[in-house]
Amino acid sequence: MVDHPRARKLADRIKVIVAQMLDTRIKDPRLGFVTITDVRVTGDLQNASVFYTVYGTDEERTGTAAALESAKGVIRSEVGKQTGIRLTPTIEFHLDSVPETAAHLDAALLEARRRDAELAALREGKNFAGDADPYRHPEDDEEAGA
Repeated sequence: MVDHPRARKLADRIKVIVAQMLDTRIKDPRLGFVTITDVRVTGDLQNASVFYTVYGTDEERTGTAAALESAKGVIRSEVGKQTGIRLTPTIEFHLDSVPETAAHLDAALLEARRRDAELAALREGKNFAGDADPYRHPEDDEEAGA
């Protein structure tokens, strides 16, 4: 998708508006500790995808998803008022998978670090099967030829 400057500017503005709405105006008890991570607007400015993360359990994530779905109309109305564009984009909320992916990568890096340490412990005190440097060097050829 091509990143249009106007769409990027609108996405940044929508991100601020939605974050302020969730902080001040939306009082749904199902709403958990939400962070708006990104907003992407299509090039024709008709659709906005709002990505969010929720700190907490799976129950809090599902409750937050339901709260955001029920508040979608109020949020879209406020986006239309504050942006002043002719057609207010439809808003879709998507749970951002970045934290889970980051946790998975951290676990993989820890496992790799553990295996490297294990391999280094096995390698300690061992020698190579052949010479330490098995490659030919020009000075070796001169000694052999002389």
